[in-house]
Amino acid sequence: MNRFFLAASLSLAALPLSPALSKDQGYKVQSTDVLAEEKALAGPEMRGRGSGTADEARAAAWVAAQFEKFGLKTAPGMTGYTQTGPLVRRSMAGDAKLTVGGSPLSGVSVLMTGGGTVGGKAAIMADPAGAIPDADVIVYTGPADKLMQLRRAARGKTKLLLAAESDVTRRYLGMIGGKPQIRTTLEGSSGWSSLAVATLPADALTKIATGSDVMLDVPVATEKGITTNAIGYLPGTDPKAGVILLSAHLDHLGVRPDGVVMPGANDDASGTVAVIELARAFAAKGPQKRGVLFVAYGSEEIGGLGSTWFGEHSPIPLTDLVANIEFEMIGAQDPKLPKGALMMTGSERSNLFDMMKSQGALIASDPYPDQHFFERSDNYSLALKGIVAHTFSGWAVVPTYHQPTDTIENLDIKYMTNAIQSLIAPVSLLAAGDFKPAWKTGGQPKP
Repeated sequence: MNRFFLAASLSLAALPLSPALSKDQGYKVQSTDVLAEEKALAGPEMRGRGSGTADEARAAAWVAAQFEKFGLKTAPGMTGYTQTGPLVRRSMAGDAKLTVGGSPLSGVSVLMTGGGTVGGKAAIMADPAGAIPDADVIVYTGPADKLMQLRRAARGKTKLLLAAESDVTRRYLGMIGGKPQIRTTLEGSSGWSSLAVATLPADALTKIATGSDVMLDVPVATEKGITTNAIGYLPGTDPKAGVILLSAHLDHLGVRPDGVVMPGANDDASGTVAVIELARAFAAKGPQKRGVLFVAYGSEEIGGLGSTWFGEHSPIPLTDLVANIEFEMIGAQDPKLPKGALMMTGSERSNLFDMMKSQGALIASDPYPDQHFFERSDNYSLALKGIVAHTFSGWAVVPTYHQPTDTIENLDIKYMTNAIQSLIAPVSLLAAGDFKPAWKTGGQPKP
């Protein structure tokens, strides 16, 4: 559909602006604004804001329109409030085929792949926490609910991961739209690990022994597409003081093959609303010593491509960024967190957590260290470049995650509003230039 991409229409009416405030006045986040913005982003008109689709572009144009209405400037070198990046989209062009020792094995179901032929010698692995075998193919026979944990550990170390088909894998396939996840990439970039993941019926999996030659062939067709970021800028009064980046991703899963719309009210319209509301607040407050860049990325759900493109084509030199706060799924309270609090991923890695909490931010440390959420959001690519970058999130394992039930009705608007409100004072301190974010010893991640 991207070959017929047209400029996004601003068919939704712009939201009313809060009254302008003097620099000495406090700012009050309005729950009515939060709800209205959620309805604009996660309502039926946006069709789930599918990554790299015209719906994503329309959502980005709508966010950009809010930035412009608030009085933010375009970022340096940009003539508008949106930034586009070229994509190469891939889809299956035929049935996947799996052979063992040259003989076909039926029943293969592909969960994710880069396409083409991949395989080699097989090794059997039962313990998902064990050492990754030195083999091109891993046949996993352990607990089904640990398959994705093993996938994360095996990336870059093997080529193909096979497991028994189960309710867990069928549910995962449903969560990604009912069809294999074939990675879209930025044009001109190889861009990702070649690890493929597929399942077989349990009895068929037992036919693969250690040392077997296993090959998976997935025919793939390609087409070009576009991803769209929305960017607004509040210039600072001191060009040498640096810039703060406040960001979220605006895309979601779009429309499933069966026609079901995936609204993505929490993931991540809620985070985008946080960026919009902070943009509204700081536009009203006026210029600070440090500049503040407000960005809503496209195509996070298909590999963080919008944030990657931004990182490679930032209108602000990355060396000028002093901190990044990413907002991800802030629409529901996590029962493991103190009442009203967001979690901050990697809170122990830098001095940002203690400062923000001392200034009233409703935040707490990540209660899920085993999930490695710090490495799984758009903040991470900037953290690898040395920028103090963290993600703030609500209930990261909420039951509505990647489900059609991720709707506005299942959000806690009061919780969202209070959490966003609590961030204005600490972000103001950051913007005032009186605090220097820094990694603690050993806190900065290494590529």
